[in-house]
Amino acid sequence: MDAVLSRLSFSLNTAKTVDQLIQPLLEMLGQITGMESTYLTSIELSNGVQHVRYARNTGKMQIREGLSVPWEDTLCKRSLDMGLMATSQVSTIWGDSAAARELGIRSYLSAPVRNAEGGLMGTLCAASARQISVPQETETLLQLFANIVGNFIEREALVQSLQAANTQLASFALSDALTGLPNRRALFDELERMLVQAVRTSSSILVGVIDLDGFKQINDQYGHQSGDEFLQAVSFRLQTGLRASDMLGRMGGDEFVVICPGPDWINTGQPCTLITDGEPAAAARVLQQRLTDATIGDYQLSKQIVPYRGASVGVVALAPFGLHSTAAIKLADSEMYVVKQARKQRG
Repeated sequence: MDAVLSRLSFSLNTAKTVDQLIQPLLEMLGQITGMESTYLTSIELSNGVQHVRYARNTGKMQIREGLSVPWEDTLCKRSLDMGLMATSQVSTIWGDSAAARELGIRSYLSAPVRNAEGGLMGTLCAASARQISVPQETETLLQLFANIVGNFIEREALVQSLQAANTQLASFALSDALTGLPNRRALFDELERMLVQAVRTSSSILVGVIDLDGFKQINDQYGHQSGDEFLQAVSFRLQTGLRASDMLGRMGGDEFVVICPGPDWINTGQPCTLITDGEPAAAARVLQQRLTDATIGDYQLSKQIVPYRGASVGVVALAPFGLHSTAAIKLADSEMYVVKQARKQRG
């Protein structure tokens, strides 16, 4: 018994996952009981199905992993219902069990695996085609193993749940709640990464600022719910004209930002300036027109159709040498302001 407890202690201290814990436990269980098949099951009570999740077989009897059987016909359920943990008379007690007959099970040992609330999650079992008597000490040890497995499964599930929650929180921290787009923080982080990459690859960066002219009037005339619907619809339309490598985000209010990898540029070693000619500048003009066109049109807001003349969009091509994200967006914002003033003058 001391040797078993020592091995158990070692397994608990070294196992990081359920997989790493179960296999040594099944091996120990086989050595303790002398039975050739040891296995762990999970139970879907709502669907009436039992699944063999892990199995270890050392003889002709093969209880394979992945096996799924009706819960009502299992020896595990019969054992639980009778309060009988072990028997070497399977054919006498449960002669009507088709599974036991097919596998040739004569001796059987099973303990329930439960969660902290006592709910049944599965069973830890051993089976043999030979007639083997199981002492009370072994039954006690099996139940200890089953309790350990239950605690470990719950702990792993909790860790996975916490990891998923942390991932979701991280996503929320970088996303705009209304549109689902990257928020200001995410935009600045990605723009910094793009700038570093652009220096390394001698490419330009395209940065655009989009300001939704007339948004306040839409809010005032149709209500804030319609205003929210408008922002969501605009964000969807803007995304349809972008590449997978481009990022559209919402800075806040009625302002959006687009950042994109641009065409190659010649690094002169000079501080960053606007690129006003060549392929990068042409790409900026094309993107600016595409984003402007994407915002123009009729919008279904609640129960009314609202025509919209389009946003003010400014896009600049930048050589990223010595440039940081704040300065890059400021340059695009200045370009957007020029566009806005020109639109006002045209009426």
